[in-house]
Amino acid sequence: MFHLGASVAKIFLVLPHQQIESKLQAAVRLVLPDAEVSAVLVRPCDPKFGDYQSNALMSLAKMRKLNPRQLATDVLAKLDVSEVCEKIEIAGAGFLNFRLKTALLAQTLEAAACGEHLFFGKAAQPRTVVIDFSSPNVAKPMHVGHIRSTGIGDALQRSLRLLGHRVISDNHIGDWGTQFGKLLLGWKQVLDRPALEHDAIAELERLYKIINAECDANPARLEAAKSELVKLQAGDAENVGIWKEMIALSQKQFDAIYGRLGVKFDFALGESFYNPWLGEVVADLLTRGIARESEGAVGVFSDGSLPPKEDPFLVNRDGEWVADPALVRKSDGGFNYMTTDLATIDYRLKTWAPDEIIYVVDDRQAGHFKKLFLTFARWKAADATKTKLVHVGFGKIMDEDGKPFKTRSGDTVKLGELLDEAEERAYKIVSEKSAELPEAERKEIARVIGLGAVKYADLLPNRQSDYIFSWDKMLALQGNTAPYLVYAYARIKSIFRKSEAESASHNPQSAIVLVAPEELTLAKHLLNFGITLEAVAEELRPNYLCNYLFELAGKFTSFYENCPVLKADDAATRASRLVLCDLTARVLKQGLATLGIETVEQM
Repeated sequence: MFHLGASVAKIFLVLPHQQIESKLQAAVRLVLPDAEVSAVLVRPCDPKFGDYQSNALMSLAKMRKLNPRQLATDVLAKLDVSEVCEKIEIAGAGFLNFRLKTALLAQTLEAAACGEHLFFGKAAQPRTVVIDFSSPNVAKPMHVGHIRSTGIGDALQRSLRLLGHRVISDNHIGDWGTQFGKLLLGWKQVLDRPALEHDAIAELERLYKIINAECDANPARLEAAKSELVKLQAGDAENVGIWKEMIALSQKQFDAIYGRLGVKFDFALGESFYNPWLGEVVADLLTRGIARESEGAVGVFSDGSLPPKEDPFLVNRDGEWVADPALVRKSDGGFNYMTTDLATIDYRLKTWAPDEIIYVVDDRQAGHFKKLFLTFARWKAADATKTKLVHVGFGKIMDEDGKPFKTRSGDTVKLGELLDEAEERAYKIVSEKSAELPEAERKEIARVIGLGAVKYADLLPNRQSDYIFSWDKMLALQGNTAPYLVYAYARIKSIFRKSEAESASHNPQSAIVLVAPEELTLAKHLLNFGITLEAVAEELRPNYLCNYLFELAGKFTSFYENCPVLKADDAATRASRLVLCDLTARVLKQGLATLGIETVEQM
């Protein structure tokens, strides 16, 4: 990396865009001493304007009723980035456009080639972040919907860790609640032990369906199930023992799925973990006047601080705004998700002191999280000012007819079966394309391609959009897919195998020479890897990284087609282009790994 104040040939401690940003902020401070400069940023822009651009001066001018072009002129007079950039241009209403010096660009790539960085650094101010994601339910099979929360949450934790933030991932498993009364009754009366040993989750699902149907048809059966639940909640030894066995059997399923997906958690503190504190939470909310009793239940109501349209504690019925409280204790004395979630936030703050807690949960729960965050802010105002609570919502998975993705019989698609099918379909494609490879190798490639395809297809769209699940699209070797990117990586690795066969060895310390337009375009895109990672971590959107990698693969293809590598005109050019190939492969591999996707050396 580079050291500010040194000549272009010296190594810097920060990347070029950071140098420009730092000096631009300093220049703004000289012109506007009272300005908040943290929002004065530079970002990649359309190549016809330059390499980087800043539009921050326009908003600063607007706030102060200044002429933005004049402000840009005044800032430019105080700005010296001559070591980094060619001439800076003022464009439009006050944009600043920057073009990097080719010598600096080459030096940055040379530092990366030698392992000093990979176009990103650690966060200057690392923060502690708790990420709550996946959250399957005990005694139920993980289904296709879990791929969204699991994949997005894992990509976010990987991105944040890569940038040096302290991340605590917590799988808030659904291991408590009314369904256990029915499961306990089924376990005691209709359990098939051999079936349980063969496929525990399928047997537990069968028990639940039988008893649930009986409860719907017969009030006496419902009362019997409630009785089992009350005994569990009271600590009855037999029921607690059965409940623990259900959790252990479910955990085996969870571990198997997470193992296949390469997903790890620091903690898996289920809902039951917080039971000891639920009564205290409600009592404290009542004591502080935040919650009140209503019709035998206890709820948190609107405090009138928000306009009705923005107030989640109100709902419009027939043109009138009526109360829609957040219930923290039901009329039968039981607690619910809101109570548990409040206790969970309180525990996380006391235990880990996070700067931020991120919940990766589908958008249908947006109303719940609005109530939760506002309730917590009223309950623990001092803590709420220190910790940012964020709901990372996402849309639904649809079939190709635009309907929610289900099996032909209308059941929810089980995640394990979906992953099996992904690998089987990928194996068929790999066998058709590379029949000469040994079967074991084809199966390993199919595993990487199949699982990667499912993950990538889920991460690629704007997370808040619904997306169409299409096997043909996600497994295609062309277009913005995981197979295309994994193939792009493997193709680069094949260049090095051929290079070794031709005794044209790769030296990472070779000088980089950037002359051809395609070389410059590829080099500049590599430089933006760190900016992309920062954007993912800041805006919590993994699709930014998907699109960056797709563009990188495209720019590499253009470079490779127009700039001969092994058949370059001279040894220096060949060595320089091999370094570009190597850096592209390393960024592709690291980028895919950050999305939770593996690579293969050969396809």
